[in-house]
Amino acid sequence: MTDASSARHTQAPIRPDWWSKSVAGVVLGFSLAIAMSGLFAWIGPGGPAAVNKLQFIMWLVVPIWLGVASVCFLFRSGRQAWLWLGCANILAHTALLAARSPLLH
Repeated sequence: MTDASSARHTQAPIRPDWWSKSVAGVVLGFSLAIAMSGLFAWIGPGGPAAVNKLQFIMWLVVPIWLGVASVCFLFRSGRQAWLWLGCANILAHTALLAARSPLLH
């Protein structure tokens, strides 16, 4: 009887911010996956006009998105997930804009 009650008290509580982490992973993860695949399109081998590269870039979005969505649960809080993924999005989209800049081509 005491073992069951002590085991119940030792279990970690479900964190209330898993919704925030999930939404951050889905929304910001998708945006980050789009930016990362765009970076690969512009910086990757052959540039954006490479033969058969478009299909690969399209399918590259899903594994990146799922990877980010699964890693977002490693953050301590939902606020940290939003903050870090937001900063990663800003950096990735800035790099994408820089890669598309006519100054580099």
